[in-house]
Amino acid sequence: MEITEGLMRRLEELAGFELSPEEREALRGDLERILAYFQKLGELDTEGVPPYEPLSGVRNVFREDEPKESLTQEEALKNAPRREDGYFLVPRVFGGP
Repeated sequence: MEITEGLMRRLEELAGFELSPEEREALRGDLERILAYFQKLGELDTEGVPPYEPLSGVRNVFREDEPKESLTQEEALKNAPRREDGYFLVPRVFGGP
């Protein structure tokens, strides 16, 4: 699969990266090699190969989901480096106003 310049720009945008032309070209090559590897794996004959079961025989060990008392808003925010109007204040991740 060829990764186009447009796709690379879109990936940068989604990841929040700003790559130099050299970095972009190196990453494009890496991504193309990874995709080629997965395409090669898809060509393997897996007929008769049982599915992988990493925890054979182990059943769900999660605890019951039971409600219990929670932190107050003030307790939750007491160590927050920045807060505003009773909420955590964090740096913007995605673009916008």
